[in-house]
Amino acid sequence: MLDMNVKQRTISSEIAISGIGLHTGKIVNMTIKPAPEFHWYKFKRVDLAGAPVVAVDADNVSDTSRGTTISQNGASVSTIEHLMAAFVGLQIDNILIEIDGPEVPILDGSSKIYVEKLLEIGFVDQEADRDYYEIKDNIAYVEKDRKVEIIAMPLDGYRLTCMIDFNSPVLGSQHAAISNISEFKNEISSSRTFCFLHELESLLNHDLIKGGDLSNAIVIVDKEVSKEELDKLSGLFNKTVEVAHEGILNNIQLRYQNEPARHKLLDMIGDLALVGRPLKGHIMAARPGHAANAAFAKKIKAQIKRDKNRKNMKVYDPNMTPVYDTVQIMNILPHRQPFLMIDKILELSETHVVGLKNVTMNEDLFMGHFPGAPVFPGVLQIEAMAQTGGVLVLNTVPDPENWLTLFLKIENARFKNQVTPGDTIIFNCELLEPIRRGIARMKAVGMVGDRVVSEAELMAQIVKVKGN
Repeated sequence: MLDMNVKQRTISSEIAISGIGLHTGKIVNMTIKPAPEFHWYKFKRVDLAGAPVVAVDADNVSDTSRGTTISQNGASVSTIEHLMAAFVGLQIDNILIEIDGPEVPILDGSSKIYVEKLLEIGFVDQEADRDYYEIKDNIAYVEKDRKVEIIAMPLDGYRLTCMIDFNSPVLGSQHAAISNISEFKNEISSSRTFCFLHELESLLNHDLIKGGDLSNAIVIVDKEVSKEELDKLSGLFNKTVEVAHEGILNNIQLRYQNEPARHKLLDMIGDLALVGRPLKGHIMAARPGHAANAAFAKKIKAQIKRDKNRKNMKVYDPNMTPVYDTVQIMNILPHRQPFLMIDKILELSETHVVGLKNVTMNEDLFMGHFPGAPVFPGVLQIEAMAQTGGVLVLNTVPDPENWLTLFLKIENARFKNQVTPGDTIIFNCELLEPIRRGIARMKAVGMVGDRVVSEAELMAQIVKVKGN
């Protein structure tokens, strides 16, 4: 269980770490520094003009082919996942990383050295409470072609479960799990990256993994290997290379029998830092990878945005005393049954209006619109929004009965949930900018209870009725 009242924390002092980039083969120097509350994780490319900052954010992911790369402000940082996993695994909330190159050092291919360095200097609690995002409903991500499945479920804690299956007789199916993020240091952090021998050869042929020296990766042998191939690898890495009985190159000894699965779990923890907040939930993944992890992080982030918007939306009591009832609305709008779509106006100001529509089975439209499974049409929800907005616009003229509201444009219309007989829709229309020359731009949202059912941006113009 996570203590929801725990404070955010950063590190007590800065740390300098240098190492080689796995793919660039260049020495990179990093200084990991304390950061203020609600900062999360950010890189600063001190080797570039203006020292651009790159935030660890799902919206900044630019490449996931050989690790996770983020880009912002004309700068990029790649292979960030092992360092991010160390921060998340040690429950550190706010960090600034100054780096003088495009790639985070690979070190031993795990998070172990980062964790050790961070533990050496310790942490400092900050004033603000930790900004958890709590998974309230299942969030799922699926890639059918790759058989990838990831799901986040509600849980009072942060638990992760991972299964990998590469259809390989050597590696086979493996599982790894932690029941609490506090287990990361001892159970996951030292698990190193891995690749198959055919991938290693391809990377070498494409002039990649220049920083690889066979001390920072498990190489799984998934094919028959000739002595000539082993001799070639031995020459490239200046090390005698043989195939061990576990079906891996003899470059390193496995730290765990399921070290590849544990490393995939490590990657997942690091990649989910792209959400931008610590998580509270149970994440289960089958065959995850950097691309899927990043896409899933983006999906969680989108849900956070929806939750925030919903939280900021006022829920109205349909029985409250209205500003205008139906008769008063008909004194403003020219519409009449069956095309009058608004029953009440609940709120009205210079910049917003709230209207109510009771949807009943007695309406004429249901005789022909899905009579066996009645659904209130989306196009009529837009019309109801328009009429609600019309009350707002006509409220700006002294004799509204002598004016008409003509709609010029509808943009970004979305229908998110069905509306059926018995529902009461609340339409909230707000001006996006002041009314100029009789033209109004509005953002309109329709809700049933606390559920958003429709939304759109509308543009309307008021015109005087001829002869008046």
